[in-house]
Amino acid sequence: MRKTPKRACPECGDKVPAEPLDRRDFLRIAGVGATAALALRGVPSVFAQDAKPKPGRAEDLIKELHAGLSDEQKTKVVSKFEDPARMGIYNKALGKTIGESYTKPQQELVERILRAIAAPDEAAWKQISRGGTWDGSKAFQNCGANIFGDPSTGKYTWVFSGHHLTLRCDGDSEEGAAFGGPLYYGHSPNGYSARNLFNYQTLGVLSVFEALSESQRKQAVVKGTPGEGPGSIKFRASAEAKPGIPCAELSADQKGLIEKVMRDILSPYRKEDVDEAMQVVKAQGGVDKINLAFYKEEDAVDPKEPWHFWRLEGSGFVWNYRVLPHVHTFVNISAKI
Repeated sequence: MRKTPKRACPECGDKVPAEPLDRRDFLRIAGVGATAALALRGVPSVFAQDAKPKPGRAEDLIKELHAGLSDEQKTKVVSKFEDPARMGIYNKALGKTIGESYTKPQQELVERILRAIAAPDEAAWKQISRGGTWDGSKAFQNCGANIFGDPSTGKYTWVFSGHHLTLRCDGDSEEGAAFGGPLYYGHSPNGYSARNLFNYQTLGVLSVFEALSESQRKQAVVKGTPGEGPGSIKFRASAEAKPGIPCAELSADQKGLIEKVMRDILSPYRKEDVDEAMQVVKAQGGVDKINLAFYKEEDAVDPKEPWHFWRLEGSGFVWNYRVLPHVHTFVNISAKI
């Protein structure tokens, strides 16, 4: 067993260690190579045909929200576009909470904005809201919603923040940056557990690992950790080696699994943002220019916990996903490298 089977989260300082993996989860994971396709069949698609209509366009709703703010409210939730906090990654509400800053009708408008930047199905909303619990935030009103800039006259970014959550909408103010800047999402249960709402992403990557040959696995597995936070998703220089196995060395079937993982991890977000992200990837050479790495800590010997991180990395694409002690994911996708 690992030397430290239960640990408080080093990134967000949670006092309660992550849930242990139970026998049922272990048996399910152990057979993932044979059942991954079935397990992933229920993952929401960004092209879902039975999705509910979007609650208005996010950019229009943000302008409506800004126009209705009083001068006092603006001192709480509006900052200059140049403020460095605009591109930050947050693990709790940025500044004043929604409950402290907005009237009830405005809070409903904030929720509509958030729903509008999600894929138009309840599965996506469940992931973003962590099943309506908002994870450690405990309530929507305990999250934050801030505006940088002036949506009515120029560049702006709307930032939603909470425990294990940072999302953006910028009306393409940040040129070339998918989602308007870095994303952050997570969920407190163990990433290998079915209780974790992003477990399907872990299963998808497990299916890729199971498809690798022994020699490919040796190349893909990296000891140590890629780190967390903004520093973990900085783009490397084009000449700098990337850890893990280059997807260009994989077979067509293996590349297909990688592409499926990429589609699935993007599935909670609206199609236009997903399309922009994939355009960045395509412009930089597509899947062939992406590396896949699995990070395993030195003391990790528990077979129920094969690795602590998995990571997809290209010139302008980083998806840094921590599985243990619970899920933290930092994302950066931009044509500006």
